[in-house]
Parts: sequence; C-alpha cells; structure tokens
Amino acid sequence: MSWLITKYLVTAGLVVAISELAKRSDKLGGLIAALPFVTLLTLIWLHIEQQPQEKIASHAWYTFWYVLPTLPMFLVFPALLSRLGFWPALILSALLTIALFAGFALIMRRFGVHLL
Repeated sequence: MSWLITKYLVTAGLVVAISELAKRSDKLGGLIAALPFVTLLTLIWLHIEQQPQEKIASHAWYTFWYVLPTLPMFLVFPALLSRLGFWPALILSALLTIALFAGFALIMRRFGVHLL
C-alpha cells in the first residue's frame, strides 16, 4: 500500500510542479509539460514492479500512436479560448480529439496497427 501511495504522490507532485511552473513562465511551463514525464514515470513504475519487457515496450509503442491524434488540440484550444471561453473551448477541443482519435484508429487499422 505504501508503494501505491508513493506512486500517487510522486506523479501528482509532478503535475502540480508543472502547473506551478506554468504560472510563472508560459514557455518553460509548456516545454516541461510537453516532455513525456508521465510516460517516463509509467515506464519506471512498470519496470520497478517487474512487468515483462514486452509489456513495457508495448506501452511505449502505443503511447506514440495515441499522442499523434491529440496534437491538433494544442492548436485548436488556444484559437477557441478567446472566442468561446475556457470550458466550451476545452470541451470542443476534447471532442475534436476524440473524433480525430477514432478516425486515426480506423486509418491505422488498415496498416495493421490496432488502437481500439
């Protein structure tokens, strides 16, 4: 149980630290947030928990494919924010990401990559 609490604290601490940094510097906060810290932590947690290498490699491989359809959100959200406000922009950006992911998954299936 203490290991699980440690994982939560480290992971949550990272998210809080990034959001605090973003308050002070948009550019530095964006740079740090763009780094795959959560994925790196996940890979570390899987390794420490002695998961098979195949599972760890598979996680990294799928993460690559899942990131691609999320990228347009980072352009759409700022464009919608000033026009619609925070919550509508966030919701529409999330819906767009879901739609792009579904379409991307269908396209990738034709190439033998099964994301869903």
